Amino acid sequence: MAVPTIRDRLLRLSALTVIAGLVLSGCSYLRGNSARADAPGVTSDPCPNAVDTSKGCIYLGVLSDLTSGPFAALGKDINNGQLAFWRAVNAAGGIGGKYEVDIATYTEDTSYDLRKHAEAYQRIEPHVLALSMSLGTVQTQRVLDRMDAADMVAIAGTLWSGWQFENSDKGLLLESGYSYCSEAIIALDWVAEQRAKPNSIATVSYQGDYGGDYATGAKKWASANRVDVVAQIDTEPNTQIGNQDAAVAKILAAGADLVLLATGPAEAGEIMGKAALAGYRGRFLGSGPTWNGGLLKSPAATEITARYNMTSPLDGWDGTSAGAKKARASATLEPSTWGYSAGWMFSYPMKALLTRAVVEGKLRRKGVRESVPGLRVDYEGAIPEYTYDAAKPDLSRQRAIIEMPDQTAPLGAKTLASDYHGPTQDRISLTEPCVQP
Repeated sequence: MAVPTIRDRLLRLSALTVIAGLVLSGCSYLRGNSARADAPGVTSDPCPNAVDTSKGCIYLGVLSDLTSGPFAALGKDINNGQLAFWRAVNAAGGIGGKYEVDIATYTEDTSYDLRKHAEAYQRIEPHVLALSMSLGTVQTQRVLDRMDAADMVAIAGTLWSGWQFENSDKGLLLESGYSYCSEAIIALDWVAEQRAKPNSIATVSYQGDYGGDYATGAKKWASANRVDVVAQIDTEPNTQIGNQDAAVAKILAAGADLVLLATGPAEAGEIMGKAALAGYRGRFLGSGPTWNGGLLKSPAATEITARYNMTSPLDGWDGTSAGAKKARASATLEPSTWGYSAGWMFSYPMKALLTRAVVEGKLRRKGVRESVPGLRVDYEGAIPEYTYDAAKPDLSRQRAIIEMPDQTAPLGAKTLASDYHGPTQDRISLTEPCVQP
């Protein structure tokens, strides 16, 4: 056997030193990684600003319109409502007594823009367990395949009817309440009962966006009740087309008794004000996202108050349910829109899901996704109870809050009817999404 030379010994010693360094650094990396990422978005380290530093942290992402898009006011209030919800959860012991939840670290402003939404998702995807908010129907659809590959569950910041069908949302979106399609049906029933049944209707909606779902619901109601749809008017946010003059001209030409709006608040206010000024004498009905109390500060406030009704899937700021009371109590100031309540209420499913995943030992993305089927959510009366296991939505359980503008009411909206369910919902069956945006 050859006798090792001094050079051989030095080389061997050097190699052992390198290997030891790699092992130690690897152990250090694994140890740090284990502390920081037991699974994507889950750490044994406490959350920033933790209530209890002995608990681990669950990071959830937020993709929302927070500054300059058509739903910025709504998006900011939704986000504030969610922040308040999770603060309350953390203060009450967190999730399963083991984790607190952070949604602030990975919050991204998408401005309701498709490209920005996709880019923001790409940035936060490696760092979060799930999405606390994905605002926008087509925006969420744009990243749905990537979410599917990553087992990324999300709260739906949109009421598209497709989220109620697993073949459309891949079992990833936690929707709450009704769809925009059902919203139009329920609201039209209320108008027919409490105001006057229209002989003709027209719709004005964002082209290829949530408005298509709402407009299709209006068409379904009209067909079931033998009412003419005299115009289906597509429009876009003012940030893209400048103004709503073309939509107003089409409303005047159509001459419908009732115009349904599914736009942003600024566009809705402009449409109602200009149409009334030009001589339109009919009524307006708006989907939830069209309303902002700030419209009552516009020159069209008188016309809007006299002719407009709007709907919501959840108890309003003046609501009496336990959920509504908790949302109100959590706010330091009265919000500008119903979005604060929506942020609070839409968070109930994620809390129930994370709690179930912790109890079942499935706190990882795939496990969280597997925990969705059969999940039952109690919204403390603000929204009807919901179970995520139906092949199709149970329209008989869907209810709407009917409101009217009122300067003296909280958020400028007075509740006229809560838990309203009209007869047309019982005559219509939805076996697929009302529309594909």
